[in-house]
Amino acid sequence: MYSRLIRPAGRKSFFLFGPRGTGKTTWVKAEFPGALYVDLLESGLFNDLLARPQRLEELVPPGFDDWIVIDEVQRIPELLNEVHRLIEGRRWRFVLTGSSPRKLRRMGPNLLAGRALTCSMHPLIAVELGKDFNPDRSLKFGHLPSVFSEPDPQRYLESYVRTYLEEEIRQEGLTRNLGAFARFLETASFSQGSVLNVSSVSRECAVERKVVEHYFAILEDLLIACRVPVFTRKAKRRMPSHPKFYFFDVGVYRALRPAGPLDRPEEIEGIAFESLVFQELRAVNAVLNLGYTMHYWRAAGNAEVDFVLYGERGIKAIEVKRAGRLSDEMFRGMRLFLRDYPMAKPFFIYGGGRRMSRGPIDVLPVADALRRLPELLS
Repeated sequence: MYSRLIRPAGRKSFFLFGPRGTGKTTWVKAEFPGALYVDLLESGLFNDLLARPQRLEELVPPGFDDWIVIDEVQRIPELLNEVHRLIEGRRWRFVLTGSSPRKLRRMGPNLLAGRALTCSMHPLIAVELGKDFNPDRSLKFGHLPSVFSEPDPQRYLESYVRTYLEEEIRQEGLTRNLGAFARFLETASFSQGSVLNVSSVSRECAVERKVVEHYFAILEDLLIACRVPVFTRKAKRRMPSHPKFYFFDVGVYRALRPAGPLDRPEEIEGIAFESLVFQELRAVNAVLNLGYTMHYWRAAGNAEVDFVLYGERGIKAIEVKRAGRLSDEMFRGMRLFLRDYPMAKPFFIYGGGRRMSRGPIDVLPVADALRRLPELLS
């Protein structure tokens, strides 16, 4: 088990959301060894609490003064009313884990009215992996914890995509047509790291546009994909309006992305490289509570900066290239961005092995950049 950067929020109750397989349960059991553990995947307990949520209080021994963990809390949203009452009346502390906040939103926009914080669990990051971080392996299999313990990580990822995602969809009751959803998933993988065109995805997978839009919302609700909006703060240029799309883990993306004789390996590798940097940026920002919002930037002529992080700590601009050798043309988008936002701190992450600079732009090898990411973003 790797040591995770995420830390409990003092003595305050909290939600811990994250996709399946990111290590929520493992972390909670290690971090709270004396906790009372309520597993809603246990069918008997699930049925009892579904019929009578008030029974939660009866499960707690007299005089108990430790944390109470409710795993997969989204399976019984009505439990939140009881948790709310017990936090207020008994001063008990809860860890509430889940792989989807979708059903819980029915309880209101502010879960538990601010009486519990919200934290996120992401795939492992380079800092957590330490000496086990190998960029080549990461680009192939991603950073879900099980790919570092399973004897066949590729088979695990295929099973994750085929079984876990379908199981999650079935449990949530989000769609009856799993065949159409499976076609959509494969087609959506071609949108990884690209400006999202929902109409094009709809045509490719032969599913109605409105349904495809719903499917994309499902991926976001289940925390297995997200859309990155364009950066438009005080924009001096005309910006695109569509977001970019990413699955949450590069290994999951590659398990979904079909590859054949007509697919260029360098294209898949380039998108995987960008995806790895994306998931690391997103995870470090979340677990260290850095407060950035994540965007991309694109000007006329397809000049682009892959990621723009904006917040009270300033503006960080990050361009990503798989190439090991650099040319001036690769820096065109960053230079245009810096003309509009000279206060930004620019980084260029690439596949080479030397650290250097191009004017104000720090050029970093990917292994060095990802190991130092908490420092670079702070």
